[in-house]
Amino acid sequence: MDKIAVIIANLRKEKSWSQTDLANESKVSREMISKYERGIAIPSVDAAKKIADAFGVSLDYLVGEGINASFDKKTLQRLQAIEEMSSEFKTHLFSIIDSVIRDYKTQQAYK
Repeated sequence: MDKIAVIIANLRKEKSWSQTDLANESKVSREMISKYERGIAIPSVDAAKKIADAFGVSLDYLVGEGINASFDKKTLQRLQAIEEMSSEFKTHLFSIIDSVIRDYKTQQAYK
C-alpha cells in the first residue's frame, strides 16, 4: 500500500471521520477517497491539497516526504513566523523553548 494511502486512512481515523465525512470536508468524492485509501488511485495535486487542507496538514505531511513531512500546518506556520523574527527575538524565544524542553526531559526521566 502506498504511503499516502496509509496516511490518509490514519488521519481520517484519528479524526473519527468516515470516508463520507472526509469527502464532505475536502470536496473530493467518497469513491475517490476509498480508492486512495486502498492504493488503487493516487490523488492529483489538487485533490491531495484539498485533503491536506481538510486535515489541517501540509502536502509534505500528507505524502510523507520532504523536509516538513512531520509537521502539521500550525507547526509550519509557527516556524515561518519564527523565521521572520529578528535575531534578538529568536534568541529570546529559543531560550524559552530550551527551558521547556529541559523541564520536559527532566520530568520524563523521573517517571
